[in-house]
Amino acid sequence: MPNKLLLQAAQSQLVVIDMQVKLAPAMDLAAMQVVTKNCAILLQTANLLQVATHVTEQYPHGLGETLPALTQYLSHAKIVAKTAFSACAEPLFKQYLQADKSQIVLTGMEAHICVLQTALDLLNMNKQVFVVQDAIISRNLSNKASAIARLQSAGCIITNTESVIFEWLGNANHEAFKIVSKLIKSA
Repeated sequence: MPNKLLLQAAQSQLVVIDMQVKLAPAMDLAAMQVVTKNCAILLQTANLLQVATHVTEQYPHGLGETLPALTQYLSHAKIVAKTAFSACAEPLFKQYLQADKSQIVLTGMEAHICVLQTALDLLNMNKQVFVVQDAIISRNLSNKASAIARLQSAGCIITNTESVIFEWLGNANHEAFKIVSKLIKSA
């Protein structure tokens, strides 16, 4: 029986929240580069392991589309435009979520607004929420820190990119191990 505290690719869904071109310049450049790189690694790994992927765009007319550095990995993703801060307030997002996959891996921006509200709503929907600390960002570091503290106290599992992908793999004998290892090394 699998350990419920570890991610299982077959039980997971990856959610990338609002990684958009007109929102990104408001973030610290170095931190944004790290978050974008980690989101790209997670998206590529999700594609390799056939983990369902969902992408949100907050008011894309005003904030633009998803960053070009990520769009190349979205061929299998379900993309939802939204105006609500919580993705769960958008019926299409809830429709795309797969009911039989209870583990939700959250990335994106901003940590203290859209990521936080989505995570809290997902917990309320009885989902197991994993927030990828090195793949979320806020304009202000203290806002990100307070969001992480609140998310953890609410019951989210705070994790990191490498933990997620190696939990998804489960074993160095996995057929995708070498490819995923190269993603980490090239980052």
